[in-house]
Amino acid sequence: MSGFVEKPEPVQVPGLTHLHTGKVRDLYRNAAGDLVMVASDRTSAYDWVLPTEIPDKGRVLTRLSLWWFEQLADLAPHHVLSTDVPAGAPADWAGRTLVCKSLRMVPVECVARGYLTGSGLTEYEESRTVCGLALPEGLANGSELPAPIFTPATKAAVGEHDENVSYEEVARQVGPEVAAQLRQTTLAVYGRARDIARERGLILADTKFEFGYQDDRLTLADEVLTPDSSRFWPADQWQPGRAQPSFDKQFVRDWLTSPASGWDRTGERPPPALPQDIVDATRAKYIEAYERLTGLSWV
Repeated sequence: MSGFVEKPEPVQVPGLTHLHTGKVRDLYRNAAGDLVMVASDRTSAYDWVLPTEIPDKGRVLTRLSLWWFEQLADLAPHHVLSTDVPAGAPADWAGRTLVCKSLRMVPVECVARGYLTGSGLTEYEESRTVCGLALPEGLANGSELPAPIFTPATKAAVGEHDENVSYEEVARQVGPEVAAQLRQTTLAVYGRARDIARERGLILADTKFEFGYQDDRLTLADEVLTPDSSRFWPADQWQPGRAQPSFDKQFVRDWLTSPASGWDRTGERPPPALPQDIVDATRAKYIEAYERLTGLSWV
């Protein structure tokens, strides 16, 4: 089983139409036809949206995405129009709201990998490929790849896994010109972000982007280069051949699979509430990622 442990009721705001409740974001449309994205403090693990929130997580993701959009603007335009909270919305939406252009979204998760880990490692161990791309022998968990690769995936509903697909399948679905543009832009944006992270002592192992079209312009959408959509590792602790420490919700995953949680991830029971120390440690890791990447103080 998977999905929401406790699915929240959408907030009703005059002038806004609720469109979707995602793992982390709630999506609305305003009277002008723009999208209003509100990043919650929800967190997910093992295809479940957990019952415990991580305070400030939504604001960290929003502020970090806005910072990255500025760093990448010459490579790809973004969809953000403003950060104004719509009239009548809860005060808690401040700092977690983006008013965005409505795009013709491309139904592909655009993943860039510079290091071998996650589902890429699983496929490599079986076939020495990732999304059908042949890789050399001798790579291990956390190894740097000879060059970054574009490994797209299909978008999944809440509670389901994204599924890796080949570049050829993407070209079949969206056409060869769009597929080529997605690959080129994804790798260019990844390369810029990897270099910025490296200057700050972090490794950007992999990341995923979502794109849409405004007229004929390929445009970055959703969140970008946050700990929820990317794997950031401390460079001074990088050691191929093992799992790497990361700036994300690893505390949550580790606790859920530990005897302390009492939870069987292969069973039918939903995961339990998180203890306060795990919540605090996860919040601190998100804030540390923001501060290290941007050079700005969170407070």
